[in-house]
Amino acid sequence: MTRDELEHLIRASAAVTDQYEFVIVGSQSILGAIPNPDAVFTMSAEADIYPLTAPELADRIDGAIGEGSQFHETYGYYAQGVGPDTAILPSGWQQRLHRVQSAATNGRVGYCLDLIDLFLSKAAAGRDKDRCSALRFCSTRMCRLRTRLSGCQTCRSTTTANVACGRPSHAGPGPPDYFDRPS
Repeated sequence: MTRDELEHLIRASAAVTDQYEFVIVGSQSILGAIPNPDAVFTMSAEADIYPLTAPELADRIDGAIGEGSQFHETYGYYAQGVGPDTAILPSGWQQRLHRVQSAATNGRVGYCLDLIDLFLSKAAAGRDKDRCSALRFCSTRMCRLRTRLSGCQTCRSTTTANVACGRPSHAGPGPPDYFDRPS
């Protein structure tokens, strides 16, 4: 997916939901911080998105421009309507969002995760595909982890570094307390 395609999905999501602001939480949120990343980061045909103030409308996105829709068949990419609880994110992630807004979005806004938040959400998810995504950050040197982690208040502990590297860091079930969880 390209930045232009993400902007199209923001515009289409707005048309389907009549909402103004959206949050993009999946791997394609990289397009907010880096409009033209290496090709390895643009291979996905899907963007995970939800309306900021009405996440319950995400089902409309799925139905109208989701996987298998006429939109998907026409353009070759699609939006997956998700919710705020889809990604496990570190505290303060909202203050680091990257705004995507242009004439191509019809002035609508897509908020994309910062690279460190995207990396940490992939590491915390613990799925093979997410670990691969996190490793791609490291292998392409897009995310200078020591510098970025040391600058992030949430990331200054050994516990966070362990989670980022995929090592267990706590005994309890679920993510450690420094990750925001839905209430």
